Parts: sequence; structure tokens; C-alpha cells
Amino acid sequence: MNKTLTSDTDQNTRIFMRRILIFGLLIFLGLSGLLLRYGYLQVYEHEKYKTQADNNRIKLISAPPSRGYIYDRNGILLADNQPVFTAMLSPDAVEDPERTLNLLAPIFELSDTDITDILARLNKSNNDPVTVKIDLTDEQLAQFSERQPFFRGVTIQSKLTRAYPYDELFAHVIGYVGRINDKETKRIDKSRYAGTDLIGKIGIEQHYEDILLGQPGYQSVETDAHGNILRQLETEPPIAGNDITLSLDYGLQTVAQQQLDGRRGAIVAIDPKTGDVLAFVSNPSYDPNPFISGISFKDYGALRDDIDQPLYNRALQGMYPPASTIKPFEGLGALHYGLRDWNTSIYDPGYFSLPGDSHRFRDWKRGGHGSVNLEKSIVMSVDTYYYKLAYEMGIQRLHDWMVRFGFGEKTGIDLPHEKSGIMPSPKWKEETYNKKWLPGETISVSIGQGYFLATPLQVANATAMTASKGQHITPHLLKSSDGAADVDIISKPDGKIEFDGNPSDWTRMHDAMEETIKRGTARRIYTPHYRIAGKTGTAQVKSIAQGKRYDKSAIDKRHWDHAWFNGFAPVEDPQIALAVLVENGGGGSAVAAPIGRALFDYWVLQRDTDPITPPSAEELKAIKRQKAFEKAERDALRDKEQALKEQQATADNIE
Repeated sequence: MNKTLTSDTDQNTRIFMRRILIFGLLIFLGLSGLLLRYGYLQVYEHEKYKTQADNNRIKLISAPPSRGYIYDRNGILLADNQPVFTAMLSPDAVEDPERTLNLLAPIFELSDTDITDILARLNKSNNDPVTVKIDLTDEQLAQFSERQPFFRGVTIQSKLTRAYPYDELFAHVIGYVGRINDKETKRIDKSRYAGTDLIGKIGIEQHYEDILLGQPGYQSVETDAHGNILRQLETEPPIAGNDITLSLDYGLQTVAQQQLDGRRGAIVAIDPKTGDVLAFVSNPSYDPNPFISGISFKDYGALRDDIDQPLYNRALQGMYPPASTIKPFEGLGALHYGLRDWNTSIYDPGYFSLPGDSHRFRDWKRGGHGSVNLEKSIVMSVDTYYYKLAYEMGIQRLHDWMVRFGFGEKTGIDLPHEKSGIMPSPKWKEETYNKKWLPGETISVSIGQGYFLATPLQVANATAMTASKGQHITPHLLKSSDGAADVDIISKPDGKIEFDGNPSDWTRMHDAMEETIKRGTARRIYTPHYRIAGKTGTAQVKSIAQGKRYDKSAIDKRHWDHAWFNGFAPVEDPQIALAVLVENGGGGSAVAAPIGRALFDYWVLQRDTDPITPPSAEELKAIKRQKAFEKAERDALRDKEQALKEQQATADNIE
């Protein structure tokens, strides 16, 4: 029995030892494999995994450049950069961006549309941080800080953003910046826009985007596992955009807006010697600041649907019958073609009829002006004189002459989306309407009616050319730019009207326009302090039946005539030429001319001795607070009216 037990013990020992050896061999092989793998990773794959580790720990953050400042001709800052707190989301640090955004929505007041837009930008971001909300309020910052641990990958950064201190005063000329949309993303150089969501949308901001933008830099930072920045490692500073100085004058711009006094219209003033645009106003206007961070659908809808169209740039895009403002230019055409001289007179019975036609084209003065020469035709704005002149000249020659003053084509001003107006011709009508030109249409065009349409900018430009005796200078807003070497600013004549008359005819036309101020249709704005040359115009909006009188009281106000005035001063040494349009304002002599006089007074008499300057910072804040209060009242009234309409609609449906 003992022998059997000993044998079993030896066998068990051998089995145990064999198992120990096998297990030890497995451990040795496993450790050897680990050692070999460790060596492989440490030696052969060292650089690869070191780079990956650094990428998890070190991030490259784009540093957007400061956008170039915009100043007026006197150094007044018109477009500023201000630091604001901005919420940023890093896609590589957020597991469920949509859930995160939905949780952020009540804090940052994000709409469903906002969230959709942010998600779309995240999909195209290549893991670059995406802006969630610009210009956070103190309340939003406080609410986010309380919940920040729940929002991994969402950080608050201080960034510079655009600010327009004078709100609507320069909106239609400077424009604004806004978020880059999908269409813009496809055409821009993405490397230049690294770290920024903003791009010039309209106006000067869009036209000079390349100058204002600058070059981005970067920051290399170390982060923890939650994406929080621990320390800064390396920095390549951005290059700020170039500042630009505009030819606009703050004081004159202010006078122009004040003179329009809430009425729909436009004013453009130009220096005839340099082509500098001194004032550029379209009214009503709008506050461009909400567009920077993203205007609400409610507020944008109110602007878009406003019957007065505050977003519409009347000075640049508004096309109106230029009425009698064109008579000085047309009169010079009569001299050019040899159809009239200063002594040639016609008899005006108060109407004109084409040969063989009984239809009467009426003069504004019933009974007519009797004997009329060229000077009197300007001074008293005699329509019949130009009816007869245009009939003799013919539409083709009239067209060919008026295009020399820039009608029917863009002026080339440094603003996007300019309209060319219409200087009609037989070819134009054939191409547009597939119809032949009619003789009566020439008569309408002769007094700036019918198919003839022009922008206020075009009328101001033609007036500046007349003031400079035919010299053409492309009107421009840019006066200078620091550091932008490739900007071409034309400040000297770049063309001249080919005029076959006597050079003294320009001076005589100046004198005739001055007599218009002294004793003609614009005599109510005469001043003995300096010499003004001008021309009034009244553009018919609603046609009047043959033999009927224009009865303003019987016509809806939006069908009243447009009021025009154009002119320059001082006559002997023109410093300013302008065009004033008041939509549905009525008579040009009563409404538009006094506005022109106010601008002349400021530029000639007041500017050097008592210039209008911006309000102080405190005054500006008070003005903005008052405007915000008034806007809140308007919004409340609008919401109340909308609610009443909806209630009435519901009641009507029930009935």
C-alpha cells in the first residue's frame, strides 16, 4: 500500500512540474512578446505615437486678425472693432453636438434654425472650432458658467467684432459684416478666414474686403482631457487689416439725413474737382449692428416687409424719372449739335403737338411762357422748349449725347450692386419690348420722363461734370488706405465730354443755372452770401389725363410727384455738386431745393468754422438707449396689431 502511495505522489509531482514549466514558458513567451512590442513602439514607432500624443495634448488655434478701421475724411471712426465674449464649440471634444446645442439653446437663446445652421457648419469645419453665439450678455455668461462642467468642448473666448457707432447714419454706404454663408464658403480662400466667421456683406465692407480683412495667425496651446487650455506654447501673431479713410464728411452726412427728416429719398454730394463723394444718404435707413451677430427672423422680417423699404439703397439703386434736372445737359446738346444758340427763340403757347397729331404735350405753365431762348428755358424750366428740341434732335442723337453725362450706364463708384438706370434708344426698346420706337416717346424722354430712368448718384455725377465744364472723374468713396499699395484712387480727370460748341458755353450754362436760383424756379433758396447754380425737377409718378389738372389733394400720397434738385456751389469755384431726391415729395422747388441749400450752407459757410462733430460717448449711449426704447415700443405695438389681426381672422373663420 505504501508503495502505491509513493508511486501516485511521484506521478502527481511530475504532472505539477510539467504544468509549472508549461505555464512558465507561456509567461516567458508573453513577457518576451510584450518586451518586443514595447521595444518596437519605443524605437520604431516612437515619432508616430509621440506626434499623436502631442496632437491630443496640443492644439493649434487660429488667431483671427483685427479688421481694418474705417474713418471719414476728418478722422472720425465710422467702423470700429470691439471685444465681445463668444461661445465656441470644438467638434472633436463633443460626443453629441446636437444634444449639446439643444441644452445650450435656452441659455444662448438659440432657435431651431440657429441649431440647424451650427450643425451644418460643424459638418464642414474639419474639426475646427465653430462659433455658437457672438456677443454674449452678462446674464448668458453667468448662466453658462454655472453649468459649464456639463458642456465639455464648449468654451468662451474674447474676440473682436465689428461695431458701427452711428447706427443708421452710414449704413447704406459702409454696409456691414455678417456670418460667412455656404455660397461665400465656396469662393473664399479659407486659409485667410481661419478663426473668423465674418465677411463684408454689402457696401464698403464688401467692396474693400481684401484690404480690410488682414492675415490670420495662430496659437499653439496645451489642453487637458476636457479640452481646457492649460498653457500657451507658441504664437504667430495675426496681421491686422488695413485701415481706410473715406471721402465722406460726417457733418455733411448728418445735415443730409436731418434734412430728409424721415422722408423717403436720397442725397448724393460730390466734389467736382476730385470726384470725392462727400455725402451719400438713402432714407429711411437701418441699424447694421444686429446683422453682425445674426439678426433675428422677427427683426429682419420687419425690415424686409416695411412698406418704406429701409434696406433699399435709393441713392445707388433707386431708378427714377430724372425730370427737369436733365435740361441743362440737354441744352448743351442743342449747342453741340448746332440746333440752337443762346439767341435762338421759340414760341411757347403752353403745349406742343407733333406734326399731323392733335395730342398736346403740355408745358407745366398753362398759357405758356411766350418767347423762350435757351437761358429762359433753364431759368423757368420751359417744357415746350425741350419738346421741340428733342423732336428736331431725334431720340438717337439725344441718347448719344446724354450717355456722355453718364446716363444709362454705371458710374463706376466703389460700391457693389450699382444700377445703371435707363437712357432709352430705339435699339433698347427693340431689345426690351420687341417694339418700334414711337415719336411721342421722344417727347416724354426730353423732360426726363417716359422710359428715362436715373439714379440720384447719376444725376449728381452729371451735375459734377457740368460744374467742371465737361471733365469726368469717376466718383469714389475711398480717399486713402494705410498699407494698401494696390489701391487705385482716381482723383483727377479721367475723361472729358467731346463738345463741339464754344468753350464759353459751359460758363453761360453755369450763369443760366445761377439765374434759376436768383429769379427762376428755385428763387426761394437764393442767398447773397455765395453763388449757387441749380435746377429743380418734378417727376410725374401718376399720369394725368389729357386736359386734366394735377390735383395733389385727390391723389394718394404715394402717387405724388417726386421732388428733385441738383446744383453746385460756389459758381465761380465749384466745391460741391449734389442731387436731392424726395420720393413723392411734390414740387422740386418747394421741397428738394431747400434741402440742397442747407447742404450748400454747411459746406460753404459752416464746415470750416463750426463743423458738426459726433456726440460724446455718454451722449451716444443715451441716444442708443432711447432708440432701443423706441424700438421696443414699436415692436410691442406691432405684436399687438398682429395679435388683433389673428384674432379677427379666427373670428371670421368661425363665422
